[in-house]
Amino acid sequence: MKISRDRRGIAHVEGKDLPDVFMGMGYAHGKDRALQMLLMRILGRGQGSELLESSDEMLGIDIFFRKMNWTGHMTQELEMLTPEAKNICGAYCEGVNLALSEGIPWEFKLVGYKPDPWSMDDIFLFSRMMGYLTLAQSQGEMERFFVEMVQAGVAEEKLQELFPGILGGLDIDLLKKVKLQERIISPVSLWNKAAPLMMASNNWVVSGKKTESGKPILANDPHLEVNRLPNVWYEIVLKTQHRFAVGASIPGAPGLPIGRNPNLAWGATYTFMDSTDSWIENCQNGKFFREPDRWVPFRVRKEVIQRKKKEPQEIIFYENDHGVLDGDPNKPGYYLSTAWAPATSGGVSITNLLNMWHVKTVQEGMDVLGRVETAWNFVLADIEGNIGYQMSGMMPKRREGISGFVPLPGWDPENDWQGFEDLKNLPRIYNPEQGYFVTANQDLNAFGKAKPINVVMGPYRSDRIGDLLARNNSLTTADIYHMHMDVYSKEAEIFMQKLTPLIPDTPWGHILKKWDMKYTPDSQGAWLFEKFYKALREEVFGTNGLGVGVTCFLDEHTGIFNDFYLNFNRVMASETSVWFNGRKREDVYKIALDKIAALTPKSWGEDQQIMLTHIFFSGKLPRWLGFDRGPVTIIGNRATPHQGQIFESAGRKTTFAPSYRMVIDLATDEVNSVLAGGPSDRRFSKWYCSDLFNWIHGKYKKLSPTPTDGYVKF
Repeated sequence: MKISRDRRGIAHVEGKDLPDVFMGMGYAHGKDRALQMLLMRILGRGQGSELLESSDEMLGIDIFFRKMNWTGHMTQELEMLTPEAKNICGAYCEGVNLALSEGIPWEFKLVGYKPDPWSMDDIFLFSRMMGYLTLAQSQGEMERFFVEMVQAGVAEEKLQELFPGILGGLDIDLLKKVKLQERIISPVSLWNKAAPLMMASNNWVVSGKKTESGKPILANDPHLEVNRLPNVWYEIVLKTQHRFAVGASIPGAPGLPIGRNPNLAWGATYTFMDSTDSWIENCQNGKFFREPDRWVPFRVRKEVIQRKKKEPQEIIFYENDHGVLDGDPNKPGYYLSTAWAPATSGGVSITNLLNMWHVKTVQEGMDVLGRVETAWNFVLADIEGNIGYQMSGMMPKRREGISGFVPLPGWDPENDWQGFEDLKNLPRIYNPEQGYFVTANQDLNAFGKAKPINVVMGPYRSDRIGDLLARNNSLTTADIYHMHMDVYSKEAEIFMQKLTPLIPDTPWGHILKKWDMKYTPDSQGAWLFEKFYKALREEVFGTNGLGVGVTCFLDEHTGIFNDFYLNFNRVMASETSVWFNGRKREDVYKIALDKIAALTPKSWGEDQQIMLTHIFFSGKLPRWLGFDRGPVTIIGNRATPHQGQIFESAGRKTTFAPSYRMVIDLATDEVNSVLAGGPSDRRFSKWYCSDLFNWIHGKYKKLSPTPTDGYVKF
């Protein structure tokens, strides 16, 4: 096994066989990203209070992860690995441990932490964390918010308009009886301690019939939190004598979730599949009721959380086949139990991601990636000219008319999951007639027999990308670079068509009327529109709706409006709505315009400044030490292809933006890419933020199995 770097700091691993290659990947991860990996493992095991700090917030994070119990079921996951995958995982762990034996990050000496060896259990843990945190988790948050709306007395007609077609099985009187417990920990809080905050992404694939090279082009730009260093992704080149793979990995686990081999390229976005359900349990004396007349004891799991310089905390979780109960069944009442379908997954997913080394065709790749147990939208292209799309994930089969959004009575067996959908029933398409396919977290139910999506982000990004692809039949990688940086908003276009006739003839009104719907840093129109949009949302959903206080809380302390804005937009853009409380849309818009009339316009970029802070010190060190970088201006907004969301949540500023941009033209063996950061999490490494300047300015590097400018020492 041989490891070197190209002149951009990217690890190149050469080996005699796959275990040898992936041992090198483990070593590279362990040398460049040990801080990131070990911090995430501490969190995933629920050991933050024991090993890092004993604050109440950390205790909440530990409780969250202990409740998920992702360190359980490891034996059965190991049995699901193929012999080849098992050998690769073992070799990967050997490589990580070799790197750790040569030294652990000095930051851990500050807290007295000495890590135990990396194991295959840790690989499974990471697989679960990456598939759930702030992704499937946000779906559960939205479903819990719905229950809170019911209990707050929001009228059913308003609920039906806000969540059209997905409220099958709704029993308002029963939901009002449910005893909701406090949310254990918000999604955003997790990244404060190292776990990645993820949500949106774009990917698209174009047939060679529409490219200058005559071969397919694939593009991917995962939208994650970018204001933390290091970046979530780790680029790497893997080679044996006869084959190679290039792409982006997740430190802590082997494989390339996005990337290419000599024959095939693939990219991923999150799919918003509803794989998280809640059931209402009728509880008493530590038992739950099942029809016709059974009271069944919960399984009891006790967890002890050690805390630095504090007494240990014992936590008791009550479980049944519907998941973990949110409450104490010894106190009579109705509580929710919640399950995430892939909670015991890992082995199958890892095997299939590793199998992508061998896959040569789009059709084969669709079948392999479709078996990944967590929910993703994969686009694929092969050198023969084929393109395709495949959704993955364990989609529960539910009874007729049930979407999974509304909690149902747990005592009725008809409400139980009835297995999982076959991958060929999930949304998928092979060689689409238009010559391209785009996913950007929009509703893709139309492409499958099963309908896995019930709440999603809006279609604006995918529509804009589709428009740009449709108008060009000689696309190049340079064209894709420009599309990655595109900040035109189809969402704003829709609202401005309705808003423009109502804008007053004032200086600020002229600015808004002339706005080109682009979220560039110097745009005052973008700034004014966003102020109007927020005022409109508060007027529609705050006044005589959810309440102004609740609406402001959702805006300032949750991701509800950032993740699921389509539901709210449909209401605000409607000609009439029960949420308008008898008023005309024009009158509601005018009220929102009046609220921004006294504002002095600013440029969009003034509110789009962020610092990229070090994962361990979280901005606590003086800036001159260089652990933190910036400020950086983030272009775009929630609905532009270059997404640029910056918002306050859980007491800190966070972001959604393209953390990594990848473009692959299958006419070459290269990957064109740029990363918001660099290969290393070591502050004093020259590779700590070596790609950041290029990321800010939309400049791409070329990753090749045989770089023309040679290597430097690893």
